[in-house]
Order: sequence, then C-alpha cells, then structure tokens
Amino acid sequence: MKVFIVFAHPELKSFNGSFLKRTVEHLEKKGHEVRVSDLYREQFKSVVDEKDFLNFKEGDRLKVAFQSFLATTEGKLTEDVNKAQENMKWADLVIYQFPLWWYTMPAILKGWFERVFTCGFAYGVGVHDETHYGDRFGEGVMAGKKAILAITAGGYPSHYNARGINGPIDDLLFPITHNILFYPGFTVLPSHITYKTDKAGDKEFEESLNSFLNTLDNIDTVEPIPFRKQNFGDYEFPSMTLKEGLEQQNEAGFSIHIKK
Repeated sequence: MKVFIVFAHPELKSFNGSFLKRTVEHLEKKGHEVRVSDLYREQFKSVVDEKDFLNFKEGDRLKVAFQSFLATTEGKLTEDVNKAQENMKWADLVIYQFPLWWYTMPAILKGWFERVFTCGFAYGVGVHDETHYGDRFGEGVMAGKKAILAITAGGYPSHYNARGINGPIDDLLFPITHNILFYPGFTVLPSHITYKTDKAGDKEFEESLNSFLNTLDNIDTVEPIPFRKQNFGDYEFPSMTLKEGLEQQNEAGFSIHIKK
C-alpha cells in the first residue's frame, strides 16, 4: 500500500509527533511505502496569492478560482503544490494528522487545502447536465483512494457527543470529511480521535496508537462513512437538495447526507 501522510503540528516532541513517528515505523515495517509532508518543518506557504500561479500577469485582477484553473491546466503551478498533488495521485491512502484547534484544523493545513486542491484538479471538473453536476461528492480525481483523519483533541469525549457543549464531533468534522475529502472523490474512513490528549500518559498514548495501527492493518475491511453520492439519484437538480423522504423521520442537518 502507498501511504501519504500530511502532518500539521509544530512540535515533533508532542503526542502528535510521537504518533507520526511510530505510525511511519509501523507502516514501513509492514512493507508499505510511505511519504510524509511535514507542513511546519517544510514551512509550507499557507496563503493563496498571485505567486501561486506562474502564468499570472502582473497588474491583472486576481480571480483565484479562474487563475487556479489556468495554472493547473497549463502546468503553471508552483513546485510545492505540484509535489503535493503528485503525492495524492500516487497514494492509495492519505492520512491527515493534526490537532483540533478551535474546532477545526490548524491554519497551515487549511492553507494547504486551499492551495493544493486547485480548480481543474480537485473541483470545477466534469460534465454538467440535467442529471450530472460535475465530478464531485463521490466522484473525481481521488475516486478509488481512501482518506482518514487522525486527530487529537483536548476535551473529554462527552464534550463532543450528541449533547456535548462542543457539538457532536462528526458534525464538527463534516466540513472536512464531506466537504473537502469526499468532494474530490475520496472514500473517507471514520476519523481516529484521541481525546484528553494534554493529560494523556504512556498508557493512553499506546492505546490510541495501537487502535490506529490496527485500523491501518485492516484497512480493507474498515467500513467508510456512507456519504450520499451527488450524481446517483439522491439529490434534486439543479437545486442540489436531498430528495424528500430519503432522510430518517425528524432527521435534519448534516446527518441527512449520510445513508443509514
């Protein structure tokens, strides 16, 4: 298996840093090929601007999506973005590992998605007609590849359950798992989450790590999050709304986009 890990944490001596090191060692020992992008050590540029597009003409108005498409199709993206896209195309599994900061990913990783998921690569592609609205949400360049989030959180599990004050963890992660990863076609696996990380000792670290490694060792049997595919009959066109009656009784919100 070819595994690409996108790692976003500033401290290698942290829980996350140790988790990454042990994960890579385990995968390589099992005979898998592993590539790691350590965003902080690489000092990855996390803001989109005209420097991202090598064919941008100075003095022109920057229309990010349009210029992104031109640079993608004309082969005028920067080296770091090209490398990240190539790693994703190379991989069978992509692991995104990061701490949950302010209920989402660190800014450097959000910037990675904004720069790497370019128009013409991750979005804005495919046929648009009365029954098909682009290659997205279940189709796209990442179709056939798997992705998983490996996350640490400071709060207790109860803080993130259905009645928890932080909100349900699956809802908090929906913009990432569904709107970012499922969008270009990834098969998204249930996230691996370690809670109370700041208070975790060796025992808690080993338990979380071993659980994650067991998931990786049995990756072919792990059931993905059953997100509804956009172009397979569940949604009305062109409104892109779920057809009446497909949700459970009294169901609303993000959960209606997951098949029960």
